[in-house]
Amino acid sequence: MSEPVSTPTAVPQPHPHEPETDELSGPDPRRWRILAVIAVTQLMLVLDASIMNIALPSAAAELEIAANDIQWAVTAYTLAFGGLLLLGGRVADYLGRKRAMLIGLIGFAVASALGGAAQNEGMLFGARALQGVFAALLAPAALALITVTFTESHERAKAFGVFGAISGGGAAIGLLAGGALTEYLDWRWCLYINLPIALVTAVIGVRVLRESRAHGDTRFDILGALLSSVGLVALVYAFTEAAKQTTGADGLPQAVGWSDPLVVTLLGVAVVLLVAFVLVERVVRNPLLPLRIILDRDRGGSYLIFFLVGAGLFSMFLFMTLYFQYVMGYEPLKAGFAFLPFSVCLILVAGFVARLLPVVGAKPLMIVGLTMAIAGMLLLTRTEPGSDYWTTVFPALVVLSIGMSMVFIPVSSTALIGVGGHDAGIASAVLNTAQQVGGSLGLALLNTLALSATADKLADLIAGGADPASPAVAASANVAGYHVAYFAGAALLAIALAVAVAIVKARKSDLPTEGAVAA
Repeated sequence: MSEPVSTPTAVPQPHPHEPETDELSGPDPRRWRILAVIAVTQLMLVLDASIMNIALPSAAAELEIAANDIQWAVTAYTLAFGGLLLLGGRVADYLGRKRAMLIGLIGFAVASALGGAAQNEGMLFGARALQGVFAALLAPAALALITVTFTESHERAKAFGVFGAISGGGAAIGLLAGGALTEYLDWRWCLYINLPIALVTAVIGVRVLRESRAHGDTRFDILGALLSSVGLVALVYAFTEAAKQTTGADGLPQAVGWSDPLVVTLLGVAVVLLVAFVLVERVVRNPLLPLRIILDRDRGGSYLIFFLVGAGLFSMFLFMTLYFQYVMGYEPLKAGFAFLPFSVCLILVAGFVARLLPVVGAKPLMIVGLTMAIAGMLLLTRTEPGSDYWTTVFPALVVLSIGMSMVFIPVSSTALIGVGGHDAGIASAVLNTAQQVGGSLGLALLNTLALSATADKLADLIAGGADPASPAVAASANVAGYHVAYFAGAALLAIALAVAVAIVKARKSDLPTEGAVAA
């Protein structure tokens, strides 16, 4: 059973320059302008998770970053973002979601400027980590504002459509933008582009956004914040190190592996800290993460689905990017365009799914969507060196994107069933944390599997008399590794499907009336 729904109310503001109150008793007259501001903010965050991917080779060449270290341009961001999201959610709840969002936008702009002006790898990695810190404050603040802005079911469904399209398609759009900026301007513009977006959005947000904050006990759970943040960072760092590429005794590439002393130590630290976090949250008076948030059947199942989907879907973007550039020989911009069907289909279908959600309920959409996503991931295993894009890649991306649009929106709704205004920020943060940490761990795990499969295939080809220096041999070995990653991604999505079938029980009447968000 879900917690009783608590919908706080407040009176409208008499004047836009007077101190803002928390929530309104009726529909907020600014709600669509608020949605526009938050949508731009969410798009910036989603783009920033992928826009640097295509720019990494150029950044590495200019700053003389070693091949084994360039991954930190992405990992520094995801580590800080995923590790601090829970704390960011509570800060947004207590400080005020509008105030937290504006601070996050300005901080994100400053961090982006520092990254764009980086003179060495340390400055770049530090700036990316700082971006992640402010993103961890910004994301739950922006998403929690949706939960307290839209209270009417049909309007909320439209908001779901907007956020489902932005959240699902943003990664592919980021690859397209990164390719264009890198090819026609400079890799630094993949970071500089955030300045005008963030600053203009902040200026508009000052006038448009309405303040909203949690009431009651608002003391911070400092111990819980430390345990969860350090524990999550250690966990993601361990998986990233395990997947780090090195050269074996036979001269072939291989992963560092799970037996590496640093990896074992990090995993041990992560387990101890996260177990301690759960124990602390059970007894502390005002927990960072009230266990009721995740122990509810529908909410807990939804968070687990988002974790698994993040783990499976992030791998598709990584390995398809490598396939397009290293195997098919696409230029950065062409590689970005190759992902465009995924974004377009997801945007088109998301609006239909949002209208369908109140009619058929969340669970049927989840089941159909995850089944299609599994099929799309398996279709990617048909790719080979020299495959035709339109007959091999395009159908897989279309099927996968339609499936994902039928997952993002309903799961985001069931993840916030029964969450009142006091916990809106932390509930949104858990949803984002599940996806972000799932994506980071999934990338590291599937990269390890892919690298091992590539090394095995390369060894087999060389044993059969193939020339190890041949580009065709390298392409065949790489594609074999990608296929293993796609199979593993499909397996993760299959587990998510099992969770949707066995755990989530929400009916149409159970969908939240107090508002929910797509993460």
